[in-house]
Amino acid sequence: MREDVTEFTPRDRRIAIGFLAAVAALTLMDIIEDLLEGATALHAATEGLVVAACMIGVVVLWRRSFHGMRQRTRTLEAELVRAHSDLSSWQHQTETLRKGLHEAIAKQLVDWQLTAAEQDVAFMLLKGLSIKEIASARETSERTVRQQSAAIYQKSKLEGRAQLAAFFLEDVL
Repeated sequence: MREDVTEFTPRDRRIAIGFLAAVAALTLMDIIEDLLEGATALHAATEGLVVAACMIGVVVLWRRSFHGMRQRTRTLEAELVRAHSDLSSWQHQTETLRKGLHEAIAKQLVDWQLTAAEQDVAFMLLKGLSIKEIASARETSERTVRQQSAAIYQKSKLEGRAQLAAFFLEDVL
């Protein structure tokens, strides 16, 4: 029966690499000291195997770290491509819906026989602009905008901005 093996985290790998590199360096220094003191070649070779094993461990862990980073990078890149595709699709759908809604609202405003100025004001009311903001945007007086708003409500047989917005959004929501 195979036991589940927990994968090292990148931090665990860095710690293991540091530990193995330190063991290799210390053992290498010991080999040099032993050789200066006249140790046998067999003793130095045995300790050399420890250095080699540590360095192999460092290389293996280092490669796995880079392989893991490359895999995570590829996964993130694929997710980013999917997200961009989803965003593009969403933007296209939203734009299509926005255009359709705009056209439907424009048709209804024409059906109510609003003038071009009243239609412009109606769109700004639906966008949530204040009377003052509409007057500023249209370079007209607030009084004129109020009169145009009253004409919109009268022609549409609606009682105010809330009913105007509800008229168009009720079925959408």
